[in-house]
Amino acid sequence: MKNKPIKSINKIITYILLTVFAIISLLPLYWVFSTSLQLSSYQSQDMERPVSYVNANPPKMYPMGIPLYFEHWSEAREAAKAGDIELETYHRDMMSYIIEDTFSSFVNLFTKQDVGKWFFNSIYIAVIVTFGILLFDSMAGYVLAKKKFPGRNLIFWVIISTMMIPGQVTLVPLFFMVGKLELMNTHWALILPDLAMVFGVFLMRQFMYSIPDELLEAARMDGASEWKTYWTVVLPLAKPGLAALGIFTFMSVWNSFLWPIIVLNNEALYTLPVGLKTLQDANLASFKLLMSGAAITAIPMIIVFILFQRHFVKGLTIGGVKE
Repeated sequence: MKNKPIKSINKIITYILLTVFAIISLLPLYWVFSTSLQLSSYQSQDMERPVSYVNANPPKMYPMGIPLYFEHWSEAREAAKAGDIELETYHRDMMSYIIEDTFSSFVNLFTKQDVGKWFFNSIYIAVIVTFGILLFDSMAGYVLAKKKFPGRNLIFWVIISTMMIPGQVTLVPLFFMVGKLELMNTHWALILPDLAMVFGVFLMRQFMYSIPDELLEAARMDGASEWKTYWTVVLPLAKPGLAALGIFTFMSVWNSFLWPIIVLNNEALYTLPVGLKTLQDANLASFKLLMSGAAITAIPMIIVFILFQRHFVKGLTIGGVKE
């Protein structure tokens, strides 16, 4: 009984610390979205020059549109009493200005730049690579976990040892290989080298150990082929592990920058990170425009994580079964 108050205090402290770390982790994301929705500038009749909210010092950590509306509401009401303006006109004009300026950077990205095409390219490549990795890595994990053959562990450790090789080391030979195959400046140069991932093989192998061998034997006794056993028994049971691997893969491919900028030089083929970087290098984008691009980049990853969060957590916890 004496330990209960101590455990409660420890639990409260733990939750407080986790909450603080969660808030700190979310601050950069909040700042990106806040800046992307910030008013570019505003100038009233009594101002000598417009005020820039995007580059304000200290920075404004919230969109200034609605606060600006209420900030000038009292002035508008006094002017309406004096007969200078109509409140309905003030409301219509002010809200029209706020909405237009707040979302202007998003409109510019999709109308004056090729962000729509870059967004589609990123989605297209990320989806294909993710499904490819889920298929091939789950096959490899299944074989290495459930099939007994000479050299199985040796093959696994050889595969795992390649994780110690930095990715930058393979860029030059991979560049020449892609050039020999005449895949330069094509999306295949981004898709084919990433269709298998060592970490995915490791994760799926560990997860496959949690699937009882009795289920596989029962499927074989019912006349199921190895391929049918894999599709109808193994994959449905491996959904949590596949979800975890899918989220890791999608985020990795979606954020990929170094390899795409090396093999692509056609602007129409750019992925979203590469395209936004070229806008920055060419001084074609304001700070608000870049933050809007970053917000667009973050939205698909947030959606994917929210949709598969439950399977993601379950996949990480179950994948730690010992052989």
